[in-house]
Amino acid sequence: MYAPERQQEILRLARDGGRVDVVSLAEEFQVTAETIRRDLKALDRAGLLRRVHGGAIPAGRLDFEPDLAERETTAADEKDRIAEAALAELPADGTVILDAGSTVARLAAAVPPEASLTVVTHSLPTAARLADHPGIQLHLVGGRVRHRTRAAVDAWALRAYGEIRADVALVAANGFSAEHGLTTPDLAEAAVKRAAVAAARRVVLLADSTKYGQEHFARFGGLPDVDLLITDSGLSPDDAAAIERGGTEVVRA
Repeated sequence: MYAPERQQEILRLARDGGRVDVVSLAEEFQVTAETIRRDLKALDRAGLLRRVHGGAIPAGRLDFEPDLAERETTAADEKDRIAEAALAELPADGTVILDAGSTVARLAAAVPPEASLTVVTHSLPTAARLADHPGIQLHLVGGRVRHRTRAAVDAWALRAYGEIRADVALVAANGFSAEHGLTTPDLAEAAVKRAAVAAARRVVLLADSTKYGQEHFARFGGLPDVDLLITDSGLSPDDAAAIERGGTEVVRA
């Protein structure tokens, strides 16, 4: 079976079953898991499937949202490199907003012990990583906590971000593109992300390259709202150049 034929069958299976996984597909088509991953990447780039941890789902599922444990293990190496590069964006003795997101949580865990910062976050996992840091004055934004992301949302969180001004906000997105901007599956979470962006002088987006071109249900901004995108080398130089032409600096870690 040629690759286009196999990819067409993978697409059919995903649409029929709602999801496909790499191991089962490799067994069914008698090819390696790496071959299936390349097929899924090609279908993702074509906008036909959306890659998730261990497999893929049909692209029409704009409201699909992986849980926290699944996101922690997806593109782990890339997220570590992004988090390391993002350390350079932390201002000395400044104020930082840290959004909810697995890459941002990795950044929080990597903050050096000698750092001196004021940090505001609505993410419980991020707050937990920073609670014992000796040089950080931590402000935890309250609200209704979403089980899937462990992030505070709704009126309390929105009011808190409306009352502060930060040097930089480091934000996450489930999808980003020039056409559709910054998106996430949940409207309440999108509203808090939008408020966090509005509360900062400088906005840095931390997003691995698999999220480029993806779109989700709730939009919370456009790429022009982002001063700097830190991603990984999976984003092609051509795509990075196109983003920079729109006014957003790009770092490929």
